[in-house]
Amino acid sequence: MLVGYNTNITHKGMTYHVQTEDSGPKNPVIITLLYQRGAILASKKTSYANLLEDADLKQKIEALMKNQHKGMIKELTSGRYTGTQEAQAEDEPEQVGASLRQPERSLDDILIDFIIGKEKTAR
Repeated sequence: MLVGYNTNITHKGMTYHVQTEDSGPKNPVIITLLYQRGAILASKKTSYANLLEDADLKQKIEALMKNQHKGMIKELTSGRYTGTQEAQAEDEPEQVGASLRQPERSLDDILIDFIIGKEKTAR
């Protein structure tokens, strides 16, 4: 089981908490929860059962956790959970491994990486 991410985000005057954790190899799932005032607004789960035999499992889990955490923050700041974005059709299920690709980094990605890195060094 790897150490997860916890980030407080203030968006449009409201504070939200994003938490991502690994359930460990006996239950190979990464869970990200979005909270506001203690209530869960959204959750996302990704199984990595198909990666358990990989030699670089730890690095892959870390990348999946980071990408899922960043994705939840991006969805929050885009208005998906705050009612400031028009309702969208449910996303297609993401395939494990697809989020491991390194696309060109946006300013949002850079800022979220900075916030997450700052939290890790504060521990």
